[in-house]
Amino acid sequence: MTKKILVLNGKVVDVQEKEFPVAPALTWHDYSDDSVKIGWDFADGVASAVVEPEPSWEERRRAAYPSWGDQLDMQYHDKVDGTSTWQDAVQAVKDANPKP
Repeated sequence: MTKKILVLNGKVVDVQEKEFPVAPALTWHDYSDDSVKIGWDFADGVASAVVEPEPSWEERRRAAYPSWGDQLDMQYHDKVDGTSTWQDAVQAVKDANPKP
């Protein structure tokens, strides 16, 4: 079954069974692929999923580190309890996401 996809500035912003009136900046296109999703790119009559680049080791590390508040709490308890929780947590992130 043909779907209607609504496009704005090269992006799919809606997928519908039937079109309805929209602002002039938006355009309707017939599309037969049922897998098309909002947010896909649309160029030259073809919709395609947005492929995100692989995150760098720095981005993976940044996302994996505990929050600043959690790290400060770990450091406090390490000082009071004589443990190395913070250092172990940071090292685990570094080991899991090594520099190239």
